[in-house]
Amino acid sequence: MSTPNSSKIQFAPAAFLHCLSGPGELNLPGMKYQLDFEKPILELQRKLDELKKHPEEHSLDVSFEEEVANIERKIEEKRRDIMAHLSPWDRVKIARHPKRPFMLDYAESAFTDFSELHGDRLFADDPALVGGFAKLADHKVLLIGTQKGRDTKENIKRNFGSAMPEGYRKALRLMKLADKFGLPIISLIDTPGAYPGIGAEERHVAEAIAVNLREMILLEVPIVAAVIGEGGSGGALGIGVADRVLILENAYYSVISPEGCAAILWKDRAAAPKAAEALRITAKDLSELGLVDEIVPEPLGGAHHDLPAMTQTLRAALLANLEELKKHSASERLKARYQKYRAYGRFVEEQKQMTGLENGEPSGNGRHGPHGS
Repeated sequence: MSTPNSSKIQFAPAAFLHCLSGPGELNLPGMKYQLDFEKPILELQRKLDELKKHPEEHSLDVSFEEEVANIERKIEEKRRDIMAHLSPWDRVKIARHPKRPFMLDYAESAFTDFSELHGDRLFADDPALVGGFAKLADHKVLLIGTQKGRDTKENIKRNFGSAMPEGYRKALRLMKLADKFGLPIISLIDTPGAYPGIGAEERHVAEAIAVNLREMILLEVPIVAAVIGEGGSGGALGIGVADRVLILENAYYSVISPEGCAAILWKDRAAAPKAAEALRITAKDLSELGLVDEIVPEPLGGAHHDLPAMTQTLRAALLANLEELKKHSASERLKARYQKYRAYGRFVEEQKQMTGLENGEPSGNGRHGPHGS
């Protein structure tokens, strides 16, 4: 049986090991984390650093300042070109970047007076799901979100951003408290999915998420959710039922990870890039499908390249949506929220008029086809 003491040590399943390191290199302190498609930029950056370190080696045809400016311009152009041609799998890699701003980074930079609350009052506190009261400009709000770790030690503490049942029950406890006092709810989503281990199953993680879905659809206060990194399956949706769903430009939202989909459909996790494209999980795809309400642009290269700029952009988007929602009554918001989720899921069906011959039946047998009277 699982006990509170035994639950403190969790082992991440293979599906979450991507958090430990980048492709082909360890994410160790002091090392630059490099994505494979960023190699051309890194080569130019090394050239620039070397030139600044040894200015006497610059070309005699141009001044030192001109050569530095020329390389910086090439870096900017190369980065723009690369970012304009990213594949869905490339965007998944950016969403998982270990230097990407996490929930608590935004709690500190985009919000003020954040005061964290702990525990689900049933079993334990879950560090993977954080929540507390805060201020967004002049608005008092409840801020909740999933939190990953920066290194192996913190990732183990935060369970790689994968919440346990007690995390979702803590979130629901706080959301009901916010509803009681009329405080809007801001949810920042960044998780590969809810934790799928034995302890989570023993404590009914699926039931905890299902209850959150049912209760969030009925909360009378405005709810704004933003996918800031990974939006993995029910683990994300457990705090993602909202009046407005925003997504950062390089984040993704999916019913399953690309690796999980590849393992099921292609029997090979190496097919993850193909799965990422087939799943249509990028911000642009989700917007076209009507599954998100707004794409929040990121600084060139990703949110991790400029936290202050990303903070300002996200803060402005959250504020605009919150202020718009507060113009409507609770009953109007509840009705719109219900209709929003009822409209999820679209399909295209082509119906073909079938003749008796196409049915494998002889003509003139007196039977009607599928469109017969």
